[in-house]
Amino acid sequence: QVQLVESGGGLVQAGGSLLLSCAASGHIFSSYRMGWFRQAPGKEREFIAAIRWSSASTYYADSVKGRFTLSRDDANNLFYLQMNSLKQEDTAVYYCAADPSPFTLTTMTYRYWGQGTQVTVSS
Repeated sequence: QVQLVESGGGLVQAGGSLLLSCAASGHIFSSYRMGWFRQAPGKEREFIAAIRWSSASTYYADSVKGRFTLSRDDANNLFYLQMNSLKQEDTAVYYCAADPSPFTLTTMTYRYWGQGTQVTVSS
């Protein structure tokens, strides 16, 4: 069993940056995929990024590529989403997720989910 807790959300002006953190408790095996999703009001949940715990392999959706960066802290079971050049359309609740299956990073099925953290980008 894995528990995930996001933090770091908040209010930021367009063009600004935020660092989201996801703390994972429980055992994260090297095959785990760790992902970030977001959901804006009235919209479907969007899969935006993923990283393989054991490697530097990453995936980014086109909507965030070049602006968002994933990283991880193996020793402390933390993984991060650095968000730069934020736009109003990035406003959403952001969720981290984890899954033990060794599928490709573009796989959107995840077993474990955090509760989400709100990111609001103002003009």
